[in-house]
Amino acid sequence: MIKGFTTCLWFDGKAEEAAEFYVSVFKDGSIGRIVRCTEAGPGPVGSVLVVEFEANGQRFAALNGGPEFTFTEAVSFQVHCADQAEADHYWEALTADGGEGVACGWVKDKFGLSWQVFPAEVLELVADPDPQRAARATRAMLTMQKLDVEQMRRAADGT
Repeated sequence: MIKGFTTCLWFDGKAEEAAEFYVSVFKDGSIGRIVRCTEAGPGPVGSVLVVEFEANGQRFAALNGGPEFTFTEAVSFQVHCADQAEADHYWEALTADGGEGVACGWVKDKFGLSWQVFPAEVLELVADPDPQRAARATRAMLTMQKLDVEQMRRAADGT
């Protein structure tokens, strides 16, 4: 029996494509079991119903559920990055092929799923014990799509 949580992502016919994309973007990714429709349905025999996959240590199930539901920003995944280079990597990968930067480190990928991509130092800057430094860093962050730690650091320092 599997313990813990598996996040199920609902797609309209693109579950396998999405799983392959996420596995290519995130570390330690792998495709697991692929469940196909049988004569019982709900789709054509042999079509993909569910793709189990793991990305960056998290378990997911990509479900071809149909057009009834789509992603919204009400649910997003935070991508904790060690540094700016790692954040840049994920930003570029998630905005590729129809994805888009939104604001303050938020990205909507080509499937419409929302991600928050930020280097660890961002949280330190906006939570600085000096409220003036934190405010300056936060004001800078609010002007950005992709977060730039160096620019936020300069703003926090007042330079």
